[in-house]
Amino acid sequence: MHLSLVYFSKPVLHGYFRSSCSWRVRIAFALKGIEYDQVPVNLIKDGGQQKSQQFKTLNPMQQVPAVEIDGMILSQSLAVIQYIDETRPGHPLLPADLKKRAQVRMISDLIASGIQPLQVKNLYVIQKIGAEKVQWSQHFINRGFQALEPVLKETAGKYCVGDEISMADICLVPQVYNAERFKVDLEEYPTIKRLNQALLDVEAFKVSHPSRQPDTPADLN
Repeated sequence: MHLSLVYFSKPVLHGYFRSSCSWRVRIAFALKGIEYDQVPVNLIKDGGQQKSQQFKTLNPMQQVPAVEIDGMILSQSLAVIQYIDETRPGHPLLPADLKKRAQVRMISDLIASGIQPLQVKNLYVIQKIGAEKVQWSQHFINRGFQALEPVLKETAGKYCVGDEISMADICLVPQVYNAERFKVDLEEYPTIKRLNQALLDVEAFKVSHPSRQPDTPADLN
């Protein structure tokens, strides 16, 4: 059941084209059919635009995304996804079945808390690791995928949990994108690979892809 709210205006997503967390929110908006505006925050230019005082007022952690929605600012991707699922109609991002809902949250947290913060696509981590960043990222992505693969073998149908796209799928695809960038061998993770391929054929994942954003560089590999 969705809450009855007065929607002030279109949501505004402050994000970066290649940010996993920003991409999650874009996928969720697309799945829900929610129109929104984007304000690019370049994490590299000018020493990182997320470090500006102006952006710090939106997100004191100086991270993307920050989403202006319904007269407030939300700054964590999973919080944004769950909020729009609870307040907007359309494709449900969390299953009604409570056991499946718990599985979706478990998988989402495994990725969002257990894998993504430790890889060097997190710019704060890059600055701390230095020359060994590729090996570091491969290690922690593989470590996470070794845990995720058997979980998904138990929960997956067509998608991560059963046959409906959920928040777990929203988290999976950006993480696989990063794994591929770091040359992680996905043949070791057949369930992850299969699910990712199926999801990339879904329009919401196509339109939200880093290669198709307003701030995507023309020379993106």
